[in-house]
Amino acid sequence: MTDERSLEELKDLGSGRPAPGGIVRLYREAFARYGTRALWNWRQLEQPTITQALTIADSLRLEGDRQARALAFQIEEACRAAV
Repeated sequence: MTDERSLEELKDLGSGRPAPGGIVRLYREAFARYGTRALWNWRQLEQPTITQALTIADSLRLEGDRQARALAFQIEEACRAAV
């Protein structure tokens, strides 16, 4: 079954909810790999929420290359599973 919720709906659902460990790992990987190129205007948080992880995925999708977009997809899928 395909999750049809929009990114904005997921952000609303994830607001204030701490991101689980797998999402935090992907979030940190995003900053480690793409911080200066695609996430230059964001500050890495120690314990991000699901919404914050989705926001980083948005930036990767917009500012990053093909590999960054693939990581954005992984973050989004992990967030979908968590909410």
